[in-house]
Amino acid sequence: MKSELVKPTHLARRAVVYVRQSTPHQVISNQESLRLQYALRERARELGWHEADIDVIDADLGISGASTTGRNGFKELVGRVGLSEIGLILSIDVTRLARNCSDWYPLLDICGLRGCLIADRDGVYDPGSANGRLLLGLKGTISELELHTIRSRLTAGLLAKAERGELALMLPVGLVRDPSGVVVKDPDLGVQERLELVFRTFLKFSTVAKVA
Repeated sequence: MKSELVKPTHLARRAVVYVRQSTPHQVISNQESLRLQYALRERARELGWHEADIDVIDADLGISGASTTGRNGFKELVGRVGLSEIGLILSIDVTRLARNCSDWYPLLDICGLRGCLIADRDGVYDPGSANGRLLLGLKGTISELELHTIRSRLTAGLLAKAERGELALMLPVGLVRDPSGVVVKDPDLGVQERLELVFRTFLKFSTVAKVA
């Protein structure tokens, strides 16, 4: 389906489909979401782009959108928008682009400055217009709130388990939990001997550097 916002100046540049999943587990287990995200190439074709003019950036698979740390794909996207290479960014929803308003609004600013449109499954938006920025701003704020809600829910669950004495954290090497949940030494004698060697050596030399 066409959009009146798409002009020849946009079609003269690239359309980019941005694909992201938050964790490696989601990449493996949620294949349907990945399929829908890659299928946005068809949406770009419907909006007027030729297949040869559509790129996919999926370098951020398995990385959270809570910040730009480690998200080389997002940084590439912003850089290419700044160079006026991109006329349209497509994402299944804005949470794929950013879940933090401090990252979201600078993207809107540079898209508005360079005349780059943003599209999701709901429609096409012009960040350079008042209405477009308002709608995209609301979507970004809601996305950030969702992230805060998810974190609060997870934290509350961890605290509740801790209060009941049921919070099971990752154990250091050499310790395991038996079937009843009690923490015991690793039954592997080889592991026990190596750990005992480390501690004996530390008692002898008294510094970690000498132990190493």
